[in-house]
Amino acid sequence: MFKREKSIEIQQHRGVQCAHGKVAVQGVGMSVYSFFVDGLLIDTGSYSLSQEFQSFFKGIPIEQLALTHSHEDHAGNAAWIQHHKNVPIYIHRDSVNLCAEDGDYPLYRQALWGERPAFVAQPFGQTLQTNAATWDVIETPGHTTDHLSFYNRETGAMFTGDLFIQPKTKVVLDEENIVHTLASLRKIVNYDFDVVYCCHAGFIVDGRTKIQEKIAYLEDMQGKVKQLFKQGFSVEEITKSIFPRDYPITKVSGEQWSSKHIITAFINHFTEESFI
Repeated sequence: MFKREKSIEIQQHRGVQCAHGKVAVQGVGMSVYSFFVDGLLIDTGSYSLSQEFQSFFKGIPIEQLALTHSHEDHAGNAAWIQHHKNVPIYIHRDSVNLCAEDGDYPLYRQALWGERPAFVAQPFGQTLQTNAATWDVIETPGHTTDHLSFYNRETGAMFTGDLFIQPKTKVVLDEENIVHTLASLRKIVNYDFDVVYCCHAGFIVDGRTKIQEKIAYLEDMQGKVKQLFKQGFSVEEITKSIFPRDYPITKVSGEQWSSKHIITAFINHFTEESFI
């Protein structure tokens, strides 16, 4: 149905194999990563890149799969892993039943990422054990309510799924709560790490610094939104003041992705605080 341009590149950073998949439809391109270390596969990439990622999976000794969340660009090949590798798959407890059924996504997301076939997963505990390391399973809601990050206690590496992506967030998905994202970012900086493995930005050698930059950016924005809200400006007016540009993804997605969701979440938070 959709003509896609696709590629994959395998890199290695500090003992972690990083599979960087790229897909483009009509000039609109996106990247997604899957990571492998110590027998553990973290996220699987998208079904639209199934052949590309399968070539990567066939060459590595996967012993277990950890999913940061259930979105189609992260769990799109989990069913293939289940059928061909027969290894345990872990996900947030709230998404076990969701993943037992095929994913249901808007057409524009299917165009880029494809489907997310059903698979059987089990819930994480507080930690995950691999051959050489204990991993902390950290609840980091915001992008989704089921979002998790993983911290390797031995190497000090932090795997953040979709928590980071970039320092200056301009648009978010309608299900994302930027207030929760900010809280989750503050939460992970309590861990002792420098490098970050992000499922869209890849390996970030100065990851702690970048995450601190994002925290500062969001805190500054929160202050600006609060000031404008107290002055009586509407959500639309505040959005236009802070984000004067219109981003193509907003129109393409029917406003499922929008800057307005960021402003709305901050205002809802201020309103809730006023009743406490």
